Amino acid sequence: MNQSCEPTLSARSLSRSFGDVVALDQVSLDIPAGQSVSVMGPSGSGKSTLLHCLAGILRPDSGEVSLGDEPVSLSSDAARSRLRLERMGFVFQDGQLLPELNALENVALPLLLQGVARAEALGRSAGVLARLGLSGLEKRRPGELSGGQAHRVAIARALVGNPAVVMADEPTGALDQATGAETMRVLVAATRAVGASLVVVTHDPGVAAWCERHVEIVDGRLAADHRLGTAA
Repeated sequence: MNQSCEPTLSARSLSRSFGDVVALDQVSLDIPAGQSVSVMGPSGSGKSTLLHCLAGILRPDSGEVSLGDEPVSLSSDAARSRLRLERMGFVFQDGQLLPELNALENVALPLLLQGVARAEALGRSAGVLARLGLSGLEKRRPGELSGGQAHRVAIARALVGNPAVVMADEPTGALDQATGAETMRVLVAATRAVGASLVVVTHDPGVAAWCERHVEIVDGRLAADHRLGTAA
């Protein structure tokens, strides 16, 4: 995919409070297509709130989020849900695969929710699983997969709809060090291959090192923003 055709994810002067607690305070940043970004900070610093605002899960109290020409923060709940389904992919700490579905069906779920015909959705999903080294495991349910395999299925699910942005919240938090490193290698390489940008919230410097850019949030403010060498 030509990365230049993909939109930039932009945040402008984001502020968000929960009662008297300021989670974000005038945070602005642009994440170009194809760029991998780690978001770090101490517990309670606002990094997860930033991710949720970028994804349109939370609305900021002030400021705006946009994906190219598409408004995120100013859209209705239904429009934001549709944007997440069609233009974003998500990888969570525990994978959040549905236990009653097999690997192929878990990956196909976002396409089915978009109204893609079942045969086409399963075919596209099988192709993504194959690219991630999971051929032959399509019929296994999550409980029959290793931790690393399950996270690859979750990555495949995030990528199957050709998203512009993939959001990952502590994607290796439930994995051992070796499996976590392999998961990050696959995640960074796979998002790069499809031209998607990648936003990773993590407390682990080793995870952050896989990304080419590092953003640090402290007390709700942008405290650092610089490029890193990658471990890939």
